[in-house]
Amino acid sequence: MEKPPNINSKILALTVIVSLLSVLGLIIFFLLFSIPLQATVFILSGFVFFVLSVLALYYFYHIFLTRHFLKLNEAIRLRLFPHEIPKISDQLEDEDGFKTLNERVHQMIEMREKERQNHDHIDSYRKQYLGNVSHELKTPVFNVQGYIDTLLHGGLSDPEVNVNFLKRAEASIERLINIIDDLETITQLESGTLILDKEQFDIAQLVKDIFNSLEFEASKKTYRLTLAKKYDKPILVFADPFRIRQVLVNLISNSIKYGKVEGQTTILISTLKDDVVVEVSDNGLGIDPEHLPRIFERFYRVDKGRSRAQGGTGLGLSIVKHILEAHQKSIEVQSVLGVGTTFRFSISSVEV
Repeated sequence: MEKPPNINSKILALTVIVSLLSVLGLIIFFLLFSIPLQATVFILSGFVFFVLSVLALYYFYHIFLTRHFLKLNEAIRLRLFPHEIPKISDQLEDEDGFKTLNERVHQMIEMREKERQNHDHIDSYRKQYLGNVSHELKTPVFNVQGYIDTLLHGGLSDPEVNVNFLKRAEASIERLINIIDDLETITQLESGTLILDKEQFDIAQLVKDIFNSLEFEASKKTYRLTLAKKYDKPILVFADPFRIRQVLVNLISNSIKYGKVEGQTTILISTLKDDVVVEVSDNGLGIDPEHLPRIFERFYRVDKGRSRAQGGTGLGLSIVKHILEAHQKSIEVQSVLGVGTTFRFSISSVEV
């Protein structure tokens, strides 16, 4: 921000100029009317003109302009910066209205520039998001269209083709429904229309139940799901059990889908003050650091081809993030290539 001009120095310079012009005018007046010039009168006149000029300019600036600037500044503050904490100033000192207004104008310029940049970012995100939605929906729709077209043009009478293509069409429709359901869930979470049904439950038992339900999926890759401890005693939390189940299923399923054969996912549950911290760690391929800041974005995939082949919607981690934010919590991720990935989040605990 440019440094505002020093008004006091400007007033002093203008006063000197006005005084000199006034004295020059007085000399011309004396010469025109042949009035003898006396040194005493000349010096006294110059002093009087100087004092009057100072008083006039000071009044004009400090009384008229300053009050107008301060009123304008206060109107801007109330309209555009209502939550701003007022500056602490010495009440005995005059507030420089021009300086304050200058600062406020530059503040408005910075704010508008940030709004413009934010608008450009949102517009870019909107275009990218619409493109992603269109692409994700288009793929299963075109698949179904192709299967049906094949059946209508002779494939229906071929027993080796009709059942196979109907199963493929069913799988594409199921994927389409999953994408729509996930989009609806995210929209509800963002808009606040989805009401969480919070209650007290045992997070350790929930993890054990999820392990049992995913055991068949893990067995296909000889994948192991383990708890870091036995957790014989209940670990009570207060949250929406259905939504927290979604979070855990998404994280554990991802580790199975994208993990290596004979890999392992371990769940560690620990307490920290008023929270229960859950860590989901795997020994998979890991995630490249350049991808980590974006993995919670909608439709963002580290390996797009592989993710689609696994049948994912690209919305799982985004849903995880939004569910935890709805609980006023957050999630973080740490990953090392070739070593594995750890997701960590917290839930409000309940004293036993």
